[in-house]
Amino acid sequence: MVNKLKQLLGFSPSVDFKELFQKGAQIIDVRTKGEYQGGHIKGSTNIPLQNINNSLAKIKTNKPIITCCASGMRSASAKSILKSNGFNKVHNGGGWKRLENKIK
Repeated sequence: MVNKLKQLLGFSPSVDFKELFQKGAQIIDVRTKGEYQGGHIKGSTNIPLQNINNSLAKIKTNKPIITCCASGMRSASAKSILKSNGFNKVHNGGGWKRLENKIK
C-alpha cells in the first residue's frame, strides 16, 4: 500500500546505487565539460545535457544507467530524455559527489 502511494505521488522505490554500480551500471555525468574536468566519478562518461539527444548511440542499451550532475536537476532531465527514447533502466543519481559517496 505504501509503495502504491509513493508511485501515485511520483516517488520511485529506493535504489541501491552501490549494487547497481557493482553490477556494471554506466554512470552518465550530464554536467558541462568544464565541470566534469573539475572532478568526476572515475569511470563515468561525460555527456552534457544539451548534447544528450545527439549522443544516444554512445549509451549502452544493455546496462542500467545512472545519471548525475551537480545537484540532481539536470540528471533528472537526462533521465526523462533517456526514458522517452526507450532506455528502460535509468536512475537519477543526483549530485555526482553524493553519488560517489553512495557507490564507494
